[in-house]
Amino acid sequence: MFLILILSVGDDIDGWPALLPGRALHLLKFDVIVIGGGAAGLMCAIEAGKRGRSVAVLEHNERLGKKILISGGGRCNFTNLHAGPENYLSANPHFCKSALARYIPADFLALVERHGIRWHEKKLGQLFCDTSSREIVAMLQRECEAARVRTILNCQVRQVRRLAAYEVSTSQGPLTADALVIATGGLSFPKMGATDFGYRLARQFGLKLVEPRPGLVPLTFSEADQRLFAELSGVSIDAIVRWNGESFRENLLFTHRGLSGPAILQISNYCRTGDALVVDLLPEQSALELLTAARGQTRELATALSERLPRRFVQSWCARFAPSQAMNRYSKQPLEDIARRLQNWELHPAGTEGYSKAEVTLGGVDTGELSSKSMESRAAPGLFFIGEVVDVTGWLGGYNFQWAWASGFAAGQCA
Repeated sequence: MFLILILSVGDDIDGWPALLPGRALHLLKFDVIVIGGGAAGLMCAIEAGKRGRSVAVLEHNERLGKKILISGGGRCNFTNLHAGPENYLSANPHFCKSALARYIPADFLALVERHGIRWHEKKLGQLFCDTSSREIVAMLQRECEAARVRTILNCQVRQVRRLAAYEVSTSQGPLTADALVIATGGLSFPKMGATDFGYRLARQFGLKLVEPRPGLVPLTFSEADQRLFAELSGVSIDAIVRWNGESFRENLLFTHRGLSGPAILQISNYCRTGDALVVDLLPEQSALELLTAARGQTRELATALSERLPRRFVQSWCARFAPSQAMNRYSKQPLEDIARRLQNWELHPAGTEGYSKAEVTLGGVDTGELSSKSMESRAAPGLFFIGEVVDVTGWLGGYNFQWAWASGFAAGQCA
């Protein structure tokens, strides 16, 4: 292992000079450089460090794991007990199988428990910290320290080139390494510093990309629907949302501009702008039986539906699709038509809220360019891509963190 450190300033900690934000680095050579101090990057660094490799993590923000900190409403939905290949989207759905099989949710959970972090299952296998996502970041930092990983904050990467080794020009000086790991994430959360760096670097070294687009993202209404439903912002409905054979049953949430909520975020990974979504507003119920039972009564349709659906929603929905009147004034055919629409409500979203509201980025580095075992580039030996920058995207609910841990672990065994 070859390591040279020449610094003008820094205290000695456990025999290693401290690498502090804003201090110029005159010469650094490591075995492994990881660009990106998020979930995948830190996991990779930890595993490589455990193997005795000298590792540096370059993070352009002022602290590590910023996306981890805001995840799960500040409690970090750090994995999902049910994570498997069927929960991921990719141009090659088989690519993620190897990594996911070698680092499973129970492995990360064991790490969490070893650090004394209390957790709970919220629903559907989703695991959260009891207290704060800061505990996960602190755990990863302690693991980095134990593996003698060096983290360099506020470090902007200016240029990467490959000669005898990978040479990385940064705002804090030049670094070199035999292995370079790209863990820079996607384009979601631009306010937190998300950039297309990973995609540009992949192109630089000749790797193909699957076109990136926002994932797990709220959808926007057409102008006509927005006029009708904008006043429902904040209303939530338990529903099944379907598109082209895919379906999710969770809450659907009205916003000022369209629809959000878990069911919508999930289906957004599959549908494209202009595609029709089908919504079942009364899952596990028969709308026709409900309406037929009320037929003959003097109360209005809106009153009958409000027993099962939020009143504000019912009033707007009836105004658009079925003007409310006394139930005893409906004949059989109109009730059948209303029942059919309640359980097959077609929506035509105009678009999405974009990367600013997207939780992940779909697409990325084409998995055909990488080894599924190591995440190493086939065209550029020693160059690895992990986490969200790769064309592997999970469902909502801890699945994307599990891919970060698993892909980082895989690269860390080989880098």
